Amino acid sequence: MAVYIALLRGINVGGKHVVKMAELRRLFEELGCKRVETYIQSGNVLFESDEAEAELRRKLERGFESAFGFFSSIILRTSAEWKAIIAGCPFTEQEIAEAEASSDVECQYAAMLPEPPGSDDIARLETHRSENETYRIAGRDVYLLFRNNGIRNSKLANQLQKLSVPATVRNWKTMNKLAALAEALER
Repeated sequence: MAVYIALLRGINVGGKHVVKMAELRRLFEELGCKRVETYIQSGNVLFESDEAEAELRRKLERGFESAFGFFSSIILRTSAEWKAIIAGCPFTEQEIAEAEASSDVECQYAAMLPEPPGSDDIARLETHRSENETYRIAGRDVYLLFRNNGIRNSKLANQLQKLSVPATVRNWKTMNKLAALAEALER
């Protein structure tokens, strides 16, 4: 069985689309996932499954909408893919250190998409690249680095929600914590 990390988009944000993690865990178990764990309230679920990604994603999204009454895109990555995302960070230690020194808030993020962004999506992101807001694309993942103001008021980050494919963003601390939790599930 593969260890998967599921990222749910747009739940428990600003008091909207509230989902209790115990209920989410129970839903994943009812849908056949094994050894289900959740991490923080933003919709991170780790589990084991022997189903293929595309089929599993459709089943989870349908089950979620049926159980909670609203749709949430669910992005899946295997534990191996997750490790590769972290190992593949394209920003240098110096770039990250400079960004961290420029702000009191998180500066490093990754956005995960179900498929690679198309050329129109890339052009949309490119128009918002700046010295303080930069990104790099690697397949289905977009690495983000912010200087000065972080992601909250970012024009670049706002564009991620306007892409032709759904995207969900996690900060680098969460990325690393999910990697550690996935590794523990593999044991």
